[in-house]
Amino acid sequence: MITNKKNIIFLFLFLFIILNLFSISDFRFRIFSRQIAKGATPEELKSSISEKAEELKKINAQISETQKNLEETKEEGKTLKKEITNVDTRLNQITLNIKASEILIDRLKLEVESVSYDIEDTENKINSQKEAIASTLIKLQKKEDETPLTIFLKNKNLAESIFEAQSLNSLSLTLTKEVTEMQILKDDLEQKKDDLAGKKTEKENEAVNLKNKKSISEDIKKDKQYLLEQTKNQEKSYQQKLSELKKLQDEIAEEIDIFEEELRLKIDPTLLPIPRPGVLGLPIQIPPARGTFSSEQKHGFTRNRGKRYHNGLDFGAPIGTPLLAAETGTIIAVGDQDNYRVNGKRTCYKAAYGKFVMVKHENNLTTLYAHLSRWIVNVGDKVEKGQIIGYSGNTGLSTGPHLHFVVYATNTIPPATPGFYEGTRSSRVCGPLPVGGDIDPLKYLDI
Repeated sequence: MITNKKNIIFLFLFLFIILNLFSISDFRFRIFSRQIAKGATPEELKSSISEKAEELKKINAQISETQKNLEETKEEGKTLKKEITNVDTRLNQITLNIKASEILIDRLKLEVESVSYDIEDTENKINSQKEAIASTLIKLQKKEDETPLTIFLKNKNLAESIFEAQSLNSLSLTLTKEVTEMQILKDDLEQKKDDLAGKKTEKENEAVNLKNKKSISEDIKKDKQYLLEQTKNQEKSYQQKLSELKKLQDEIAEEIDIFEEELRLKIDPTLLPIPRPGVLGLPIQIPPARGTFSSEQKHGFTRNRGKRYHNGLDFGAPIGTPLLAAETGTIIAVGDQDNYRVNGKRTCYKAAYGKFVMVKHENNLTTLYAHLSRWIVNVGDKVEKGQIIGYSGNTGLSTGPHLHFVVYATNTIPPATPGFYEGTRSSRVCGPLPVGGDIDPLKYLDI
């Protein structure tokens, strides 16, 4: 029976450490109960990961080249042949983007397996350390009742007594070192757990991206077929349609100008965030260098489209590039103006914003994302800053794949009315048209 108070305290300490160590060790059976596939060694996995990274780099270079080609040809004279070539280039671009997602998913699978190996290795080290600590504790327990006097009396001489006292002190130092090393291993394990969870989430998100990119590819094919049907694959028919479209585009642009000139007068600066970088996050995952905006594409009066007022900021971006909510908020409007129909006939095809999403934020700003190839949110959805809400495209009045990003003062956006979402007004031929009192996005973006 244990009667010594010091022994009782020591026992509790012993049990606490051992139970804590077992809880760490059991993690591998509770969380990683599966056996890691032994098809590849850790070294082989790292080599495969590097190969996939190199593949992805090459594919991204090809995507950038297609974007460059589309940028260079967007101002060229319009002919049916050139338009079909551009459509084929966009189709090639999204095909490459699909391939990029497939390679990224493969790389992430390998990384998940590699991190799992690292976790197994760390758990083995923890088990070994646990055994070392338990051994040291047992040795200390045996010597716990010995005082300097008893050590001196049981040994033949002073040297042996001093050596044993030093040995006891060494055991204490060893225990301290082993517990410290255990804590380092435990922290390392937690970091690897976080890495693994992050890799798995990224892989799941990219699988969603891949599915959506495949749908975008099908949409582009349908658009090509629609173009050929409308023009009967004849240059004369194409030029006639182009002339009609130009008039329609000018009419709708004038409509937007009238609406927004009125709404800009209603902007209340006292309700807006103080202008500074970072109030809004970048709405696109790739850096501007992958598809920059030029002086013609900034906010305000520009040389673009005959010195017409430009209410936002344009980010050139390959079709299928994920677009992000610039801030936490609520989806208040989505639409596809290219597909707006009256009596079954498309009346706004390639004439306005195409596919768009509007998000109302909690900081009295509302953002518009236009010319999308696809949106993946619905009206009423709550979104977090940085959440994917859609993908860049070339819908609506767009000379090349890009994101048209607009920032509105929330107090100026129209309220919801029957048949129209909040933030929209009725257009003569485009149905719900997103409008508001626009503000220069550069006041709030960290660019």
